Amino acid sequence: MDPVIIAIRNDFKENADPIEKEKYQRFFKEEAKFYGVKMGQTNKIANKYWKEIKHKKKNEIFDLCEELYRSGYCEEAFIVSSWVPKLKDQFIPEDFDVFQRWVDQYISNWAECDGFCNHTVGDFIEKYPEYVEKLKSWVLSSNRWVKRGAAVSLIVPARHGKYLKQVFEVSDLLLEDKDDMVQKGYGWLLKEASRLHQKEVYYYVIKNKKMMPRTALHYAIELMPKELKMEAMKKDW
Repeated sequence: MDPVIIAIRNDFKENADPIEKEKYQRFFKEEAKFYGVKMGQTNKIANKYWKEIKHKKKNEIFDLCEELYRSGYCEEAFIVSSWVPKLKDQFIPEDFDVFQRWVDQYISNWAECDGFCNHTVGDFIEKYPEYVEKLKSWVLSSNRWVKRGAAVSLIVPARHGKYLKQVFEVSDLLLEDKDDMVQKGYGWLLKEASRLHQKEVYYYVIKNKKMMPRTALHYAIELMPKELKMEAMKKDW
């Protein structure tokens, strides 16, 4: 095992707090594996060891990331989410398959999904916009985190007004999904798109509200003025 991995795990064990571990678990319906290290301390550990490994080749860093993922600990997954976006200038098209495999194989809760997809996959899509079509295929997965990833990977670009057409296409594909984690994912995506495209998102919600689960709808309209929210929430009998 790489000495950096050993050192990271020793740091996590030294900073583990049983009370923090219990607090974290309250945020997840599924059982999640934590050391119990505060997020601020996790970020410090990520930055500390980034300085040690940033000179390595990208594939070597990816190997370290995969080793971290294999542990199943959320804090180690958060380090991957911290490190990989720092390599975005080195991303190549083939990396998409690596990222897809990681999400499918290692991601096990919403925090890991969002931390990785918001930035790593989002940064990749911004660099290679043609891959948004491949991203859309994630909605066909039986893995809830891959499906959620199809939406949350577009969060940051959508926040800046990009990919509105694809935002609606992904939302269409996930519209009647029964999984609340997927509903929250595409609802969040619509909410972020509404920052700069409020009218378009509002009309999308009105058009689809009979089919859209209330969870997704609530997320989608969260930033809208009260009168638009009330109209969107009206039941059509």
